[in-house]
Amino acid sequence: MIVRRVPAVLLTALLGASLAAVPAQAQSPGHGPNVFPTLRPNLVAYYDFDHPVQGNPAQERDRGRSGTDLDLVNGGDAMRVRERGRKGNALQLKQVNPTLAGNDDWKAGVYSPTGVPSLSAYNAASGATVMGWFKMTGTNPKPNSTTPDPGDFFNAVGLAGVLTGTSQGHDVRALLELINVDGELRLVALGRRVDGAASQTFAASEDWQSILPTGAWVHLAATFDFDNGTMALYKDGKPLAGFYTRDDDPWAVEGPPEPDLTTASDPRGIKIGGSFPQNTREQNPCDCRMDTLIFLDRPATAAEVRHQYRR
Repeated sequence: MIVRRVPAVLLTALLGASLAAVPAQAQSPGHGPNVFPTLRPNLVAYYDFDHPVQGNPAQERDRGRSGTDLDLVNGGDAMRVRERGRKGNALQLKQVNPTLAGNDDWKAGVYSPTGVPSLSAYNAASGATVMGWFKMTGTNPKPNSTTPDPGDFFNAVGLAGVLTGTSQGHDVRALLELINVDGELRLVALGRRVDGAASQTFAASEDWQSILPTGAWVHLAATFDFDNGTMALYKDGKPLAGFYTRDDDPWAVEGPPEPDLTTASDPRGIKIGGSFPQNTREQNPCDCRMDTLIFLDRPATAAEVRHQYRR
């Protein structure tokens, strides 16, 4: 696998200029989502796991503009957990039966084989951002429940992402996750501009367990600029140095026409804590908790990520 490394010093220099682009004032969020003001126009979906859908606590209400409610798969309302010293609920994800090829893992998401119209902001989109708070609560990755070999483990740990318009519940347009890169698990931003075509991965250089130590809450963000063919990762408001796993043009952004947008199709959904939100297969479960998940339809700037972390 060919890699293109981006030194931390260079990455900081490239992104640092944008830190002055957004005023640093902390405006009151009122009773709405706790989102930095410049991000609010692009807030497609927002989940804080404190707002069950009325009459159906096994769903979480979207407080973004799309109104895309989440299914809390297999665990329902029990997946909302309280944490000492933290306001409101967090979402607990986990593998339930590692030795059984079943469909009982706790994960979340939404899926439609014909596309989810409320996620049309990602139809012919120039960019995206996935961010939120994450806490590892157990050993990851988990045993592969789809094979009989007890020594076989999944090669990835699903965090959060937006599916493509042709996805079977696994393929993504914009994803934040842990995945095996050249034999080593790494935190990555994985994006796919054209449905059914090649993806590109930006992997953090830092050891993933240093980024996400067990028992600690960490703010992560992944940004995707489909027009310019770039991605970035952030931890606690600061950019992470990393490298692209391909040095060609997997998103086919070189040359006309411009701008380069995603496929003009509505995503088939969102996946959180593992693949297949329609609950037809177990894949890449996460023994973790999540909170304040934010999905934007453009790449947030380094300054905006920093300000959102501080909120």
